[in-house]
Amino acid sequence: MAASSHAKRLGTFGEQKAVEYLQKQGFTILARNFRAGHGEIDIIAREGEYLCFVEVKTCRAASFGEPEAWVTPRKQKRMISAARRYRALHDLNDMDCRYDVIALRLQRGALSIHHIRDAFWLNEENDDERDDW
Repeated sequence: MAASSHAKRLGTFGEQKAVEYLQKQGFTILARNFRAGHGEIDIIAREGEYLCFVEVKTCRAASFGEPEAWVTPRKQKRMISAARRYRALHDLNDMDCRYDVIALRLQRGALSIHHIRDAFWLNEENDDERDDW
């Protein structure tokens, strides 16, 4: 199997496990794999009064570092841009939102899930009005 198709299967597996985890935690899943311009959001969910935009990272080994560290400032900016688009399309601009990361590690058949709430937020560096829709 090609490395890219293996990575895609692992990512799909991780996203499904993240959805199951969030649902068990009481989240309502609103959308999956939402795309807007160059940005994509793996999972959009609601937890109470929060609209949560969730990035999922899955790995089998620690050789490339911690998966949550793979959410680079560039990825954050694209995610924020896509979130703005989603909020505008669904008239949710008045709803509080946050950006979470779910890191999954699959090692020796055991799956661990690390959910980081408020993993990043809008700030002067990534809050410019130019969106890549």
